[in-house]
Amino acid sequence: MAGEGERTPAVSRAIRVLALLEKSGGNPQGVSEMARQLSVARSSLFNICLTLEADGLIARSGNGYRLGRRLVELGGAYLRTDDPVQAFYQACNETPLLHDEICQLAVLDGTEVLYLAAHAGRMPLRMTASIGSRFPASITAVGNALLARLDDDEIRRRFHDPSTRPGWTDRSVTDLEGLVEKIRAVRGRGYGRDVGEVFPGVRGLAVTVAPQYSGEQAYALGTSLMQERCDDDIEMRAVEALQAMAERIANPMNLAADGGGRD
Repeated sequence: MAGEGERTPAVSRAIRVLALLEKSGGNPQGVSEMARQLSVARSSLFNICLTLEADGLIARSGNGYRLGRRLVELGGAYLRTDDPVQAFYQACNETPLLHDEICQLAVLDGTEVLYLAAHAGRMPLRMTASIGSRFPASITAVGNALLARLDDDEIRRRFHDPSTRPGWTDRSVTDLEGLVEKIRAVRGRGYGRDVGEVFPGVRGLAVTVAPQYSGEQAYALGTSLMQERCDDDIEMRAVEALQAMAERIANPMNLAADGGGRD
């Protein structure tokens, strides 16, 4: 990977423009304001925006810019070539125990999880983790499952800053040593579990998906269940279904076979 000094300045600034517009939440950003936030000359940023606009990566909106539709096409092309994503959707549809539930496929990115795929299910539970969403790894079941692959010292280093351990509910674990202990429990249990840490009344469960190739990033496969109807027996059945789905996703050749987790 190229170091900071080896990057082409114009390309680097274009990427920073896209990242800034991503963080704007859909609110149009003017060239002057973006130049100020990025600490670059307005004239230079104006030319970059014209190029990005010509290629459909950003679009004019009022007196500013927002992300363009071309990014959707590029993102879709990436997802179509990412075998675990396609395998995830097929496994969700073919697993009766979970195909009505909310399911997610995520990867670890620093102290957050990035959701690559999401299955809405049919249960009366609103799905908030859509494709491209980022959630704190410290409180999510998928995040905890992926953090269990790291050792305690790496977790302490990565989550040293308290801002990386937000408290979304009164059940969220925000203490660093509490997080380390929680991840130790995940290793012993064999799957990630959050009970009301992200949303009150919701129990999250997650397992890791073994990488298909050496050096490939690990994935986590999770589901969100309503706490009021999720006892220990249902939890274990859901975890077994997730584990069977994870095996099928890790080896796409298994997708044609009868998988576990079927009733």
